[in-house]
Amino acid sequence: MPCYCCCFHVSRKKQASAGPYSRSVGGGAGTGLSSDKKIKLFSYSELRSATSNFHRSNRIGRGGFGTVYKGTLRDGSGDVAVKVLSAHSRQGAKEFLTEIDVIANVRHPNLVALVGCCVEGDHRVLVYEHLRNGSLHRALLASSASGSGSDRSRLTWTVRRRVCVGVARGLAFLHEGMESGPVVHRDIKASNVLLDAGYGARIGDFGLARLFPDDATHVSTRVAGTPGYLAPEYAWHGQLTKKADVYSFGVLVLETVTGKSSSRSLRLSGGGADGVLVERVWELYEAGNLREMVDPAMAGDYGCAFTAEKEEEAVRYMKVALLCTQAAPLRRPSMPQVVEMLERDDVRVRETELTPPGFYVVRPNNSRQGSGSKSSDAVSSMLVASRTMTELAPR
Repeated sequence: MPCYCCCFHVSRKKQASAGPYSRSVGGGAGTGLSSDKKIKLFSYSELRSATSNFHRSNRIGRGGFGTVYKGTLRDGSGDVAVKVLSAHSRQGAKEFLTEIDVIANVRHPNLVALVGCCVEGDHRVLVYEHLRNGSLHRALLASSASGSGSDRSRLTWTVRRRVCVGVARGLAFLHEGMESGPVVHRDIKASNVLLDAGYGARIGDFGLARLFPDDATHVSTRVAGTPGYLAPEYAWHGQLTKKADVYSFGVLVLETVTGKSSSRSLRLSGGGADGVLVERVWELYEAGNLREMVDPAMAGDYGCAFTAEKEEEAVRYMKVALLCTQAAPLRRPSMPQVVEMLERDDVRVRETELTPPGFYVVRPNNSRQGSGSKSSDAVSSMLVASRTMTELAPR
């Protein structure tokens, strides 16, 4: 199976030596950045000042690659999101800036814009535009878990539909629209989908996969991603293709429509199959009762009636999501095909071609090895409907 790894074919332009403390707006000599890029090099002291010394009250997110803080730039240019990277790249300052140079040139309405970066000593910091409504996880899933409806009440079906389409467009661009080659995100999830002032969706962290080697991950030394979103072939065999992103997107759509967190349900069930969101949706699909999974919080639809027509569209989106989460990667549609299915009402989901989803869980090995002994292994399982393949993997 071909592997579309997250790499660009970067043109080899002659570049001056890049010092880690050089600063410039729009690139230029001595920065390692080409002159046509709108990227700023910040000093570490600037970002420390903007975030009140990275105070915990300014922390707005945390992921496998680092912690994100809200910052206010002292030059009056406004708020930014400052991501302090926890996994250091093996690259030197010049090579790191060359990678940033490519990412900074990527502009799309559904991708979070990179404002600048900091490369000083061991510090690697990325500065993004700040989106006032935070992440989809915070607005939809975190509020659902806490019982708060303040943000969730605003997520009408109209908004959720726009989120699904926006993320699909952004992924289609990364997979098929990049002049320098396809990009596989590797970690599509609700916390990496940010919402702008109008609740439009933008994909964050799309460039991190190319900045770090495969062993800079937050699941294992082999696979990057988040439990609940991982495509089974990627988690099981390390096979990274664009179809791994398609799978993760399918899970994201199910979360958006149902209001249920896939990764949280795994934790609550101890990793059992009954806690996997895609499995539950598939069961109800086979029973002809997908409407049961539609988030009841949309019933009021924030002052607008959640009509039968909207409910039917939500059900259709879940069917598209099931197409995206099929166990066999080659059966999943491409992201441009997904965009077409989501945007056009006249495009029918070919349910006759729909096969059961696959999913991957890791559970503690509870088998006893003698009185008082504890197992140091985990049971790793890839499931397809009622079939299960299991192996023991050291923790």
